[in-house]
Amino acid sequence: MSNNKIVSFEDEKLIVVNENDRVLSYRSKAECHNGDGILHRAFSIFIFNDKMQLLIQKRAEQKRLWPLYWANSCCSHPRKGENFTGATQRRLYEEVGIKTPLKYLFKFQYTAKYKNEGAENELCSVFVGKSNDRAIVNNNEIVEWKFIDIPELEKEFESHPENYTPWFKMEWEKIRSDHLQEIERI
Repeated sequence: MSNNKIVSFEDEKLIVVNENDRVLSYRSKAECHNGDGILHRAFSIFIFNDKMQLLIQKRAEQKRLWPLYWANSCCSHPRKGENFTGATQRRLYEEVGIKTPLKYLFKFQYTAKYKNEGAENELCSVFVGKSNDRAIVNNNEIVEWKFIDIPELEKEFESHPENYTPWFKMEWEKIRSDHLQEIERI
């Protein structure tokens, strides 16, 4: 199942922050991703099912940054006036049609440049949840999706790292080393 609702806009106002997560201003998503990027708040969500398989998505072809790359279950930005709880639930439902409680795991800062198209410069909060629901993907955001076993994912990262977004690989490394037992208990 899928939907075609447009849920992402270049003019949406994102939250510009400093390294300590102090709000400095609000800028359009386009401005935040131009050139080397402007540091802004972001989030990544990892959804596991009861078999400890991870829901991953292949980003749509029309995505400005990392189109047709595999990424974690859902990733986006809180918009001006949104807190993480509202933003993560909104976006998880908009992208994959899932509603489930999320648990905060950690926050990290990273930058990654994509060709001459722009860059991510994010202070990213990572969340995890569990769901056995079938994804109802948004075709404007996702071209393909699947639940994947952890050993298969790690084999893919090792043999074809070029197929995955940089944030997904960074986040997975920390999840794998610090949080897998915690996730199994959710």
